[in-house]
Amino acid sequence: MKLGAFSVSLTVKDIHKSKAFYEKLGFQTFGGVIDDSWVIMKNENCTIGLFQGMFEKNILTFNPGWNQNAENLDSFTDIRDLQKQLKEDGVQLLTEADDSSTGVAHFTLEDPDGNVILVDQHVNRP
Repeated sequence: MKLGAFSVSLTVKDIHKSKAFYEKLGFQTFGGVIDDSWVIMKNENCTIGLFQGMFEKNILTFNPGWNQNAENLDSFTDIRDLQKQLKEDGVQLLTEADDSSTGVAHFTLEDPDGNVILVDQHVNRP
C-alpha cells in the first residue's frame, strides 16, 4: 500500500514558541500561515506540521499524490482506492472520503493505541 508523503502533525500550545524550538533543531518553514496558527516545517526529508488550536491530539499524516516536497506525483494510488482496500481488510475508519468524488479528499482512522492517522489527498486522481 502506497500512502504518499509522510509527516507528523503536532498540536501545540504556542505556535511561535514551538516554531522557534524546531528552528533550533534545524527545521525551516516550508509552508503554512503562522498568523492562522499553522506552519509546516522541514529538516531534510523530515516534515512536521505545527497546529495551534486545530485538533486535540497529534496526528500521523499521509498525503497520496505528493512526494516529501509536496510536489505532485505522476502516478499514485487514489485515496478512494486506499480506503476501499482498508475497509476490505476490516480496518474501521473514523471518517471516510466520498467514494463518488474525485480529487481532494481525506479519511481518518486510529491505530490500536488510539493514535490518529489522517490520509489527506490534495491532488486529482492520476
